[in-house]
Parts: sequence; C-alpha cells; structure tokens
Amino acid sequence: MLTVEKRYRFIYKPIVFVASLVPALLLLAGAFNLFGRELGPDPVERLLHSCGKTALNFLMLTLLVTPVRQLTGFTNLVRLRRMLGLFAFFYASLHFLVYLILDQELDLANVVKDITKRPYITIGFSALVLLIPLAITSTNRMMRRLGRRWQKLHRLVYVIAVLGVWHYYWQVKRDVREPLLYVGFLVVLFGWRLAWRWRAQRALTSPSRVGQSLRPSASD
Repeated sequence: MLTVEKRYRFIYKPIVFVASLVPALLLLAGAFNLFGRELGPDPVERLLHSCGKTALNFLMLTLLVTPVRQLTGFTNLVRLRRMLGLFAFFYASLHFLVYLILDQELDLANVVKDITKRPYITIGFSALVLLIPLAITSTNRMMRRLGRRWQKLHRLVYVIAVLGVWHYYWQVKRDVREPLLYVGFLVVLFGWRLAWRWRAQRALTSPSRVGQSLRPSASD
C-alpha cells in the first residue's frame, strides 16, 4: 500500500505536471498542424491569447488551493501549489515571448514604447516582472534561506492576480463578459480568505477560549 508521500510523489505530482503541459502541447500541435489542429487565420493572436489566458488560469488555480484545502482537509494540495505557480510563470513567459518574437519581431524599441505608452501592456508586463522573484524563490532552499520573509514575498501573488485580470480586462475591447468572470472569481477568493481569517480571529478571542486560557492549571 502506497504511503501519502509516495502517492504524492508518484501519482498526484506526475498527473498535475502532465495535465499542466497539455495546453502548451496543444498549441504546439496547432502551430505545426499536427493531429488536425490549427491556430486559425491569425495564429500569432491565437498564441498570445491562449498563453495569456492559460497563465491567468494557473494563477487562479494557485489561489484556489488554500480554500479547497480548508474545505476538504486535503493538505497535499499545498504541495502542488508551487508547481501550479511555476506553470503560471511558464505560460506568462510564453505569452511575453510570443509578443516579443512573433508579434514585435524583436523590435525592442517598439516593445519599450508599447510597455510605456499602452497601459494594458504596462500592467501585464508588471505582472510578469513580479512573477520572476516568486519563481526564483520557489525552491526549498530559498524557503529555508528567507524564512518568514518568503511568505511575505509570495503574497505578491495576490497583486499579480489583480494585475493579470486587469490586463485581460483592458485588452478586451468589446465583449468583457469573460474578464468579468475572472473579476468575480477573484472577489469570491479574496472574500473567502477575509472571512476565514475573521473566523479564526473570532475563535481565538471567543469568551470560551479566553476562559480556558485564564483557567488555572493543575500545576498552578
């Protein structure tokens, strides 16, 4: 019978890793017209949109880990969160590389102009830049080295998620229904976290808990 550690290492982790690669493999198949897949009349736009949206989806999944763990008690989900976060960075990087190489054809002067002059690109680029230190410090060694500072640093994921959704919302010019779904999802996630924190603080300061802490023990 497999232990919890072995199930995580040999079942859960490989399944999540392979599933996380599927969007990239599908786009690669479309780029080379493999297995009947195509990118449509504007392949660069399709790649840009798909990579950016996939990065945003992985950010949402990363934020979803804690509420699901709290609801289900499945603690191993926390161990998968790092992988989900790294894939968010992977797809965000692909999104930027498609923009840099295929859309702008490595015209760095125009890229800099876009980043400084077009607000939605400024916001998206800012989100990518903030993802870099999170990716660099995602190893166990960096967690031990940074200590409590690691947790504070990785709270940037909330800011990054807001910037990512904002970038998507401003990028869409007409039909904003889908970006608004992400806005609603973020509101629910943040609301859950605030409610959970309030509940925990209330439990700590409840009269019964305070009475127990003030009650003399047998050793007094």
